[in-house]
Amino acid sequence: MSINTYLLSILVDDEPGVLSRIAGLFSGRGFNIESLSVANTTEPDVSRITMVTRCEPDIIEQIKKQLHKLINVITVNDLTDKRYIQRQLSLIKVHAHPDKRAEILRIVDIFRSKVVDVGPAHFTIELSGDMEKHEAFISLLKPMGIIEIASTGAIALARENKH
Repeated sequence: MSINTYLLSILVDDEPGVLSRIAGLFSGRGFNIESLSVANTTEPDVSRITMVTRCEPDIIEQIKKQLHKLINVITVNDLTDKRYIQRQLSLIKVHAHPDKRAEILRIVDIFRSKVVDVGPAHFTIELSGDMEKHEAFISLLKPMGIIEIASTGAIALARENKH
């Protein structure tokens, strides 16, 4: 079987320990969570967990069934094969030697990102977009010398069906 990447959107009761139980399902089966984001929803006692993981198709089905059995899980939505909007936010600190500053600023402009901090020898850049945008941006900055990266991980919402 092939290993695939899956994007899950899970609505849960906003209570202590819920995230730990969900993460435990994955770690107990030896699967890695590649990306994890948790935030409140418009409902006061409900949170959305957005999770990216890689596993075989039959394993993700088992995981979804186990997630549904957890008492604080309201819904599990596998967005993988659906239409969805996905974004992540990254802060990327890159060496900005004087002879490379103009080139870095051109890359920042092309990707509609922005410089949020400037030092004598670095820029810190904020980038928002899908995973492919992040991968392309980082590949262009690598030759400049990336110092460090902090990223939120993926967040996603299903698109509405077209009528």
